[in-house]
Amino acid sequence: MTLIVYSHPDCLAHKPPAGHPERPERLEAALAGIEQLDQPILRNAHPVAFTDLERVHGSNYLQSLRDLDTSGALLSLDPDTYLGRNSLQAARLAAGAVCEGVDQVMADPAHAVFAVVRPPGHHAESSQAMGFCLLNNIAIGAARAADVHGLDRIAVVDFDVHHGNGTEAILRDHARFLFLSSHQSPLYPGTGDPAKTRAGNVINATLTAHSGSDEFRALWTEHLLPAVDAFRPQMILVSAGFDGHWRDPLAQLQLKDQDYYWIGEQLMGLARKHASGRLVASLEGGYDLAAITESVLAFGEAIE
Repeated sequence: MTLIVYSHPDCLAHKPPAGHPERPERLEAALAGIEQLDQPILRNAHPVAFTDLERVHGSNYLQSLRDLDTSGALLSLDPDTYLGRNSLQAARLAAGAVCEGVDQVMADPAHAVFAVVRPPGHHAESSQAMGFCLLNNIAIGAARAADVHGLDRIAVVDFDVHHGNGTEAILRDHARFLFLSSHQSPLYPGTGDPAKTRAGNVINATLTAHSGSDEFRALWTEHLLPAVDAFRPQMILVSAGFDGHWRDPLAQLQLKDQDYYWIGEQLMGLARKHASGRLVASLEGGYDLAAITESVLAFGEAIE
């Protein structure tokens, strides 16, 4: 099965201040991993439609982004998150890549999709940018799968080292979605405590600092993958963050690129079992360039 990759050169044009970890070189490193796959199908993404954005984000928030975008200045939306001259266009392309991926796997589930884009999205809440994220790419795609394509069981899986607080906040208590996350704790943004999870469609599972392959695989094998299996999803959407890698500077997990192959293989197996192979992944975190290249290659090999 050939992997379809959506990206766009304009995703490089979002430029936070010098020294910011979410830098354009991340995307170049990820695409270097994609280039090593066996003949991936590369497609340019298109900007997401505002009708898709409005399923997830408040109209006042979207208008504020448009208003700020016209200034052309580099603006701080929170201590970590910036909006510059080309940032909103890059974010719309990132969300558009996920939406096109959803349409693609509905039309032809024989090919999985990987949206290799930036800025990432899983921290963005309905009316708030945070954690490097402007628009919640994966939640926007999930809403499109439900509202446009009529799916009733959509699993959203997040293995980024940070909890996808925005995705959880948007999807919780909506029975058409199952949200599952593994993440390091304690760590930014300080959410995702399993003991405080109240929504019936949300499953959070945590790893302590310095956990490695054995702990990660056991957590997924014993807790998270069985929940996806029991849900029998009609589509699996993946927030694919590679900042759990041992090289990453922003966290302290000890994962290797082989672990990303393993989790991709497990999720692809469930997509084939329940969803005719419908799987769409979107790049989230990962801040060491060599680790991004290796991890994207490994994960891409598992889902291609």
